[in-house]
Amino acid sequence: MSALGRTVSVLRAGVQLVRRGPQHSFIRKAGDSHIVAQYRQLPQLTKRQKFRSELLSGFMWFWILWHCWHDSDAVLGHFPWPDTDAWTDEELGIPPDDE
Repeated sequence: MSALGRTVSVLRAGVQLVRRGPQHSFIRKAGDSHIVAQYRQLPQLTKRQKFRSELLSGFMWFWILWHCWHDSDAVLGHFPWPDTDAWTDEELGIPPDDE
């Protein structure tokens, strides 16, 4: 494309922008749960946010306790616990009584 062709295409684009007129800009809002930031103060929570947080934390604890009860090997390990009563004093490093 020659320099003249590029210039013509740029001019066409400029003319189209001028013909359209002013563009309208829209402001997006965050919805009904928008919280205004306050310096050195705790945020103002809505009842809906508090309910959702308590519901989510309740489900989290249910999930943790359910899996600890039904799949305890994931927490405690997959191997049987050793029988410590079967260990001798020598294995435990305890010296004999006569010393």
